[in-house]
Amino acid sequence: MLVAVVGGKLQGIEAAYLARKAGWDVKVIDKDSGVPASGLGGLFHQLDVTAEQALTPVLNDVGLVIPALENDEALRCLDRWTRTRNIPFAFDLAAYSISSSKLASEQIFSRLGVAKPRPWPGCRFPVVAKPSEGSGSDDVQIFDQPDSVKQHLNRSTRDWIIQEFIDGPSYSLEIIGKPGNYTPVQVTDLGMDSQYDCKRVIAPTDLSDHLILDFETLSISLAEALELKGLIDVEVILHDNRLRVLEIDARLPSQTPTAVYWSTGQNLVQMLGQIFLSMPQTGEGNRQPPQGVVYEHIHVTSCVLEVVGEHIMSNSGALHVCQDFFGADEAITNYVPGREEWVATLIISGKDRKHAWEKRDRVIKEIQEKYHLIRYIDSSPEPIELKP
Repeated sequence: MLVAVVGGKLQGIEAAYLARKAGWDVKVIDKDSGVPASGLGGLFHQLDVTAEQALTPVLNDVGLVIPALENDEALRCLDRWTRTRNIPFAFDLAAYSISSSKLASEQIFSRLGVAKPRPWPGCRFPVVAKPSEGSGSDDVQIFDQPDSVKQHLNRSTRDWIIQEFIDGPSYSLEIIGKPGNYTPVQVTDLGMDSQYDCKRVIAPTDLSDHLILDFETLSISLAEALELKGLIDVEVILHDNRLRVLEIDARLPSQTPTAVYWSTGQNLVQMLGQIFLSMPQTGEGNRQPPQGVVYEHIHVTSCVLEVVGEHIMSNSGALHVCQDFFGADEAITNYVPGREEWVATLIISGKDRKHAWEKRDRVIKEIQEKYHLIRYIDSSPEPIELKP
């Protein structure tokens, strides 16, 4: 089957990579040339999908359209076009419209009584300010004084969610299905760089069994509240031994699905396609016990190897997949022999977390020795003092 992945950046990397793992032929579409996912499909078309009249010659031969972008106009155009052509569109536009607004998501959290960071001004400082629209760490800011918050709000024309800053490890879980039949996949552990951008995913999780069950239960309740058909990604933080929801996204996320695939064998893109193609779930994957996986991004220059957030992959040009990459099982990279500066997403597996991490250390060491890299940087967020 030929599938179209519309969007060639971070989500597009995920969608194209896993679609190929499902055995599908892949056509990547983006309005810009040289986007990262343009090298991961068999075909690439440069096209602005908001020009609906241009969609037919490019999409008419596909059996499934997988959106991998967050442009509302583009999503609406794709939704209209696929409906008129009766081509499955692997997306729930209604659920996404709620999850893409942090204000609308907060209303769902409050209605369900979901634990979350306390809102300002009813909380202590420091606080985190996040724009209502958008996802991840984009434009997130931390303030430690009331005056700085007020000045920020006065300068901005956007809607903001302002909450207490809470510290703790972050976790992610995908839920897939349709009303009355949802499947929690695998909880993964997230590691952040100094800018709170996700630099690393580790699977399986180190959460206790009862916290995993709590996470699955609250995530299914969120999917039911949205009447979701498709996929939702839920991100939480563990604080005072309680999971608190940070955000939800009713779309294919980046990073975690590939870690899940290598750990369990479950392919979220394939499962998503089966839902919208009305195909029975194949039962593939769900490997027991799951393998250990380390999935992380590195940036190599003439003398430095730095582990860094996924933003480094966004402007890297066309990427390709390399197997047995300096000992890593696979890498998604722009590396070619002789290139001094390059980036890679390393995918490393082992029989459990411990063995995967030991293998990861060997991979890093081999790259450092091969290129005589004298500095190694693996930054994390600076500790923030909580005020009484």
